[in-house]
Amino acid sequence: MADLFGAAASADGYDAANIEVLEGLEPVRHRPGMYIGGTDERALHHLAAEILDNSMDEAVAGHANRIDIHLEGRDRLTIRDNGRGMPVGEHPKFPGKSAVEVILTTLHAGGKFSGKAYATSGGLHGVGASVVNALSSELHVEIARDKKLFSQSFSRGLPQGQLAEIGAAPNRRGTAVTFCPDPEIFGANPKFRPATLYRMARSKAYLFAGVEIRWKCAPELLDGDQEVPEEGTLHYPGGLADFLEDATRDKGLLISTPFAAQVELDDQKFEWAITWLNGGEDGFFHSYCNTVPTPSGGTHETGFRQAITRALRSFGDLAGNRKAADITADDVFAGTAVMLSVFLRDPQFQGQTKDRLVSGDATKLTEQAARDRFEQWLSADAARANFLLDAAIERAEDRKRRKKEREVARKSATRRLRLPGKLADCTSNDTEMTELFLVEGDSAGGSAKQARDRKTQAVLPLRGKILNVASASTEKLGANQELSDLSLALGVRAGKDFRLDDLRYGRVIIMTDADVDGAHIAALLMTYFYREMPTLIEAGRLYLAQPPLFRMTQGAKTLYALDDVQREELARTGFNARGKIEISRFKGLGEMPPAQLKETTMNANTRRLLRVELPRRDASGADARRGVDQLVSTLMGKKAELRFGYIRDHAEDVLADLDV
Repeated sequence: MADLFGAAASADGYDAANIEVLEGLEPVRHRPGMYIGGTDERALHHLAAEILDNSMDEAVAGHANRIDIHLEGRDRLTIRDNGRGMPVGEHPKFPGKSAVEVILTTLHAGGKFSGKAYATSGGLHGVGASVVNALSSELHVEIARDKKLFSQSFSRGLPQGQLAEIGAAPNRRGTAVTFCPDPEIFGANPKFRPATLYRMARSKAYLFAGVEIRWKCAPELLDGDQEVPEEGTLHYPGGLADFLEDATRDKGLLISTPFAAQVELDDQKFEWAITWLNGGEDGFFHSYCNTVPTPSGGTHETGFRQAITRALRSFGDLAGNRKAADITADDVFAGTAVMLSVFLRDPQFQGQTKDRLVSGDATKLTEQAARDRFEQWLSADAARANFLLDAAIERAEDRKRRKKEREVARKSATRRLRLPGKLADCTSNDTEMTELFLVEGDSAGGSAKQARDRKTQAVLPLRGKILNVASASTEKLGANQELSDLSLALGVRAGKDFRLDDLRYGRVIIMTDADVDGAHIAALLMTYFYREMPTLIEAGRLYLAQPPLFRMTQGAKTLYALDDVQREELARTGFNARGKIEISRFKGLGEMPPAQLKETTMNANTRRLLRVELPRRDASGADARRGVDQLVSTLMGKKAELRFGYIRDHAEDVLADLDV
């Protein structure tokens, strides 16, 4: 038996010499994800946010009222404020180094730890500026302080000389930082997006009414973007109420007047604006702490949700509505547009990227600030309050109806479906290997059941066109047996109770006829999954089968074509010039022999599948996802005039394909 503690155990050469110690800013360059969350586009723009947050801290502290943002080139950004300017004297703990150099080259060096220089600031760790410096190929800082102008340059975190006095500045003060993201970190040709930076600047201006942000962008970087000006001044005295008005300008509102307020409590500030949208409209909840976005929420969001929910319940109790006790925060905040900003002393965030607030006292303070004022707002207009209460109760009742749908085990799935034998299940229990084919009608279902691989492929026939969930009422959706059977077969619950881990199949494949009706059925199914199970699509589990429309035969050679275009192409290139090509058109999957259906559409080695994909709801994909939301609402929603407008606007795109 080998001696675990003998020579064999130490032969790998692992000893004290293998322990590395990273000094200075080396940890940042080795592991940038620890400090900015990665090296992608979102992380690159986080560099800009770090510098902008420092300038905003000066403004919030009352030392600055103007910030200039200048995108000089695709990878060159300057942010300047008129605050106090970085201290330029020699740091007492680092002889020979200025405070500027210490701030920009030393982790955890800053003026925000004690709270003396900044009562409520976004930068807390003394990390932001030094991280930006470490991850920039070049960084240049100018400080106007005491009527003098100072300058120093850096490259990849290393000073390129001492801090130097370069002249007089009798009419200027503050700090200007110019930097270029390092291609070694962010890949070749890193570039800022003007739209992202402009949105960032605008949100900061909304968050603090006392600051004016001047925006400037090199015109060649705009690429005709009409939403981003070349130059502009951002200043919003109304704060978040102005932001909410702009954000909901094109949306349908349940109430005309939002609930908005600014409150100071224990020398800490709380500001919010909330309104309720019409059914079908996508809401949002944007929260901030000390002007820093918190996209992952946190304790301040929890406090606000509790305040609004408990106040609405209390109003219902006073009005004698017993159903009010059943409503939850999800019922109240469904379809809401919310802006929340808090300014706290010594806030605690989760990680350096500050995506989530974890301060324990923020929940209580935010609830205390908002609840009494919301109760007063409700009492001021009883009709409006009852309207909001009824809407929340309706959502609560719908939620309880959906809760009646229970999880189903694989062995009992067929038994629990109302149509005996409707689901032809597979025998394998390996979720990653299994597939569920959704087919239209029993005829297609019969062919698919014969063509399938019984071990890994299941078939669920549907009765033609399912319910259009984008235009159906909640009552119709809950009572629809076809959709209920579908969710039971999948082993999941629809809506907010959906859990990807419960999905019984690795792939869900929509297999419809290759005609207009088949395309419509596929569109209805995709709409259902998009509205009720978007996580399934985001996980890459939804596919469209590509059955052929034509079978082409010449002698012993047989080819299949998806459409007319491919048929003509195969006729020219797929066969020899001698001999007649026999072409037959499939009337539908039910008319296709099982052997051909297996060969063309169901065999994993020969078939073609299209995966349905969605932009993610993060900073980089938010605009694209919002575009998908609008398109689905336009084409599948209740408003026929929107579909008419879409057809009118896009008719010219298809005229070339029409034989007129």
